[in-house]
Amino acid sequence: MEQEFWHQRWAENQIGFHRDTVHPMLIRHWPSLAPQSDEPVLVPLCGKSIDLNWLAEKHQHVIGVELSEIAVRAFFSENLYTPQVYRAPSGHVHYCFDELELINGDFFTARLSPMPLIYDRAALVAMPPAMRAQYVSHIRTLLAPGGRLLLITLFYPQTDDTPPFSIDAAVVEEAFQGLDIALLETHTEPDGERGEQVWLIKATD
Repeated sequence: MEQEFWHQRWAENQIGFHRDTVHPMLIRHWPSLAPQSDEPVLVPLCGKSIDLNWLAEKHQHVIGVELSEIAVRAFFSENLYTPQVYRAPSGHVHYCFDELELINGDFFTARLSPMPLIYDRAALVAMPPAMRAQYVSHIRTLLAPGGRLLLITLFYPQTDDTPPFSIDAAVVEEAFQGLDIALLETHTEPDGERGEQVWLIKATD
C-alpha cells in the first residue's frame, strides 16, 4: 500500500491487525526453526507488536522495521522502555533498548544485513498483489544462507482491495520456490472459509 495509507491508519488508531497477546503460532512453532540465542531476528513491518518482547526474551538482538513513527514510539511508551535514539545516514531512525532495535522508516531502503532468522506475522499479508513480488524478492535477499523464515498468512474470501490480503498456499509456494517450504499448521475458523497458516521456509546453505 502507499505509505500514506499506513500513516493514516496509525494516526487514526485503525489498527485492528494489532494483537494484545503474543501470537500463539509464534509460541508453538518458533522452536521449529532451531533458533540459537545468539542469532539475530528480523521482524519486518513490526508495528508495536508484543511478539518483539517475546523474541527478545530468547535472542540477544531483535530488529524490527516499522514505517510509522507513531507505532515505534507507542511500543516503547507502552512497555515503559526508554530507548537510545539515533538517525542513520540512510535517514532511518533507530530506537535501541537492550536486545531490541526498532528502525523507523521504509523497510525497502533500510540498511540491513542478511539475517539467520526472520519472523513475518503481518508483512506479506499487508502487501497488495502489485507489491508482493518486490517484498518477497527483498526478503529472499535478507535471508542468510541456511536462514529460516517463520511466515504466518491469512486466507479468507476477499471481496475488497484492502489489507490484510488473503494468501493461499499456491501464492506462498510460488513466491518462495527454490527454497525449502513446509506448512506447519493450518487453523481454520468454524465457517471453514477463513483461517491462518504458518510456514517454515529455509534457505539453502
